[in-house]
Amino acid sequence: MSIEPFNAKQPEQPASFEEAMAELGQLVAQLEAGELPLETSIAAYKRGAELVKYCAAQLEKVENQVKVLDEEMLKPFQADAAGAEQ
Repeated sequence: MSIEPFNAKQPEQPASFEEAMAELGQLVAQLEAGELPLETSIAAYKRGAELVKYCAAQLEKVENQVKVLDEEMLKPFQADAAGAEQ
């Protein structure tokens, strides 16, 4: 498996959550390999932190959308009142 070297001129905003996760995975692999020069490692770490923030924000958006969609569907379970009295 070859790992592409980190490029400090990466796009600011990933096109999707999946793209951000893929890029983050590559950065982690490069940092764990320990073969990057110090300055490049720092730039990769900063980019990774940006990607983590992006992914967290995307997950929060989706979570809020699910809450809105399920708002009326998510109700506490209540036993049938007639059946409970017998």
